[in-house]
Amino acid sequence: MKKLSTLFLILFLTIIALAACGEQKEPVKDEANSSTEQKGEETAFPVTIKDALDNDVTIEEKPEKIVSVIPSNTEIAFALGLEEEIVGVSNFDNFPEEVTSKEKIGDMELNIEKIISLQPNLVLAHESTADNTKEGLQQLRDAGITVLVIHDALNFDQVFDTIMMIGKATGETKKAEEVVTGMKNKLADIKAKAAEIKEKKKVFVEVSPAPEVFTTGKNTFMDQMISIINAENIAGDQEGWVQMDQEAIIDRNPDVIITTYGFYTENAAEQVLSRQGWENVNAIKKKQVIDVDSDRVTRSGPRIVEGVEDLAKAVYPQTFK
Repeated sequence: MKKLSTLFLILFLTIIALAACGEQKEPVKDEANSSTEQKGEETAFPVTIKDALDNDVTIEEKPEKIVSVIPSNTEIAFALGLEEEIVGVSNFDNFPEEVTSKEKIGDMELNIEKIISLQPNLVLAHESTADNTKEGLQQLRDAGITVLVIHDALNFDQVFDTIMMIGKATGETKKAEEVVTGMKNKLADIKAKAAEIKEKKKVFVEVSPAPEVFTTGKNTFMDQMISIINAENIAGDQEGWVQMDQEAIIDRNPDVIITTYGFYTENAAEQVLSRQGWENVNAIKKKQVIDVDSDRVTRSGPRIVEGVEDLAKAVYPQTFK
């Protein structure tokens, strides 16, 4: 059982890495050195963008073929209306449904030959996997392919920045602005509703099943999301993604338990509800154990705001119907 739990944890942490969750950092600054572009105008090519590795990347013209190496980049590109331009995606991509028809180019280990064969004008790489794919990305550059390493967005401001970055790189600045505005408006609505809540609930987020229970502490994206919905993270005094002792969880007595691993284990909530020794935990007594879509609460793209709403509905169902 312990071996199985460890495998679950490895799988989840791999997905977390691809979803770009981790410690908070300052918002990304867009340092493009190009064009006379102004707010509301489309990108004028050529455009030069300083990427996550501090490289000045020049894109000569609007890309006609794009390869995305991570799901969050892909979801942003599709939200910008680039479904026709996307010719290759990672093995982990599963949204939107159209990605299933795209060529697969690997996962943490890129299939460089496959990417080159697709003849992309632009490869959207990612800071969170840049070290693991360093040699492969250089091979792509040596083959004459433009590689743009997107920042590892770890909070909402950074998500907005990365959407604008991809919008600028692909000539879809106006659409990027529309997407960001829509996300900000929806987030503002959620915050406004949450502000009306008088009795703040205590929440425990379980990202791997027993016996090795891991959770999300401070300086993580999900901790910020819990704060936005006006709830208390019982692991908020911990740092990053941490293993938490079951006795400590019971002692802190969460009102709601959120699980995020239903995508690889059946009946996640039922497993928590049936744990011996947890009978007096408020969340267990009131059957407030809810599994949420891991992708929506971890991928740093347009759906992350929907993930906040998912959490809000799970914790405060009467307020967020």
